[in-house]
Amino acid sequence: MKQRLTILGSTGSIGTNTLDVVARHADKFEVVALTGAQQVDLMWAQCQQFKPRYVVMAHEAPARVLQDKIRAEGLPVQVMSGAAALDEVASLPEVDAVMAAIVGAAGLSPCLAAARAGKRLLLANKEALVVGAEVFLQAVREGGATLLPIDSEHSAIFQSLPEDPTTWNARVDKIILTASGGPFRSRAVATLKDVTPEEACAHPNWVMGRKISVDSATMMNKALEVIEARYLFGLPGDRLSVVIHPQSVIHSMVQYRDASVVAQLGTPDMRVPIAYGLSWPERMNSGAQALDFHALSAMTFEALDDHGHAERFPGLRLAWEALAAPSGTTAVLNAANEIAVAAFLERRIRFDQIHALNLATLNAFLPAAPRSLEDLLAIDAQARAAAQDIISRGMR
Repeated sequence: MKQRLTILGSTGSIGTNTLDVVARHADKFEVVALTGAQQVDLMWAQCQQFKPRYVVMAHEAPARVLQDKIRAEGLPVQVMSGAAALDEVASLPEVDAVMAAIVGAAGLSPCLAAARAGKRLLLANKEALVVGAEVFLQAVREGGATLLPIDSEHSAIFQSLPEDPTTWNARVDKIILTASGGPFRSRAVATLKDVTPEEACAHPNWVMGRKISVDSATMMNKALEVIEARYLFGLPGDRLSVVIHPQSVIHSMVQYRDASVVAQLGTPDMRVPIAYGLSWPERMNSGAQALDFHALSAMTFEALDDHGHAERFPGLRLAWEALAAPSGTTAVLNAANEIAVAAFLERRIRFDQIHALNLATLNAFLPAAPRSLEDLLAIDAQARAAAQDIISRGMR
């Protein structure tokens, strides 16, 4: 019997890679619903190839354009738009699994909807945990959902942990996330103020969207991943660490109580963790190239305290500070960073001001402990408004 899928964010990099894997295993999967933001032509091509029953666009205008194309072709696809439609396709009774790949806080509500509906939830949207934290985990528990990480680092950790989650705390000493260091690992700190959006989006190892590419360049992506790991795997912040590994071959590691280290290795191709999530607990062909140890260059590692990395990547420490702060602070950090990255890409602030804006927003207000989606969205909106206000008053 085929596994029936909703793919949230099908026109993004994770979504297109997911569909690439699905196309290789047409006998195993059926695409029920696809969602996208504004890329009408790409969504139209996906509809022609995968014949979903439902498509959701973020806004009404691109949905109308897509609807016209679908009507002209006579495809039996229902086109919808808006946040409520995202929640609907994430919780459809006929859907078995949901790939959650909508970038940013916008993906939180459909993730919660899928969790409450008890879906097999393939989580590529780290904000569900960074923003949602305990509210999201409660929905997973109450809905009986199966939560599977898709980020390459968290998938690697999941693959390296014991099968029984109840043993993780007793058997594991710490989790070690690896980071490539992005395009500016060796760049002089004093020159970071001159970084352009084009330079920041040119990742040396991974092909990713613009927002996550900038996050990799500042290493805020790693800060968010530390927070996500805290909630995914239940270990406190002092048992989570980061090491820079420029080659991106070891995707993350687990160090056990006996000092043994179990790591997951592979080529830097997102189809590997996607295929693992889709087929778990089995394995299937991802389409990625196998790792060739004979051609592999030396693997190197750098501590965050070496080579000026602490000054180069000051945002990374905000992960541990936010985890130690009152509940809701991680949501503030995420919202501030989304505003900061957007402002940088629009050339309204400098690259080196991204961290300054995040820090200033964290200091701007103390959130109340969130207990619902509405509380989380309120914190998100307040943090965004605070960040925009700081920009409007002028960054130094």
